[in-house]
Amino acid sequence: MSTATTSRSTSRAQMITTVAFALVILVPSMIGFANKFREFILLYRGDVDGVFAITPIVNYLLASLGFFCLFFWAIYHGMFRDIEAPKYAMLEHEKMLDEDE
Repeated sequence: MSTATTSRSTSRAQMITTVAFALVILVPSMIGFANKFREFILLYRGDVDGVFAITPIVNYLLASLGFFCLFFWAIYHGMFRDIEAPKYAMLEHEKMLDEDE
């Protein structure tokens, strides 16, 4: 088996594992977020004193919007292409700093 084939299968296996872990973490989180958001909306609609729920609703929406904007900005700028490079760069910089001392 060639190195390119091994690298491709390893890369594919890593991608599948990453997607699986992301789904295991993100799906329950999204369900919890949606349920809490639904509770705030029902509280706001069903109770005269539920007007206080407007603030958490707006906060949820703004926080979500901010998260998605930052997430898509990071994807657009390629910050998830090589997630291993920063640790090696840090070690190289540390080695250079140690040599300068």
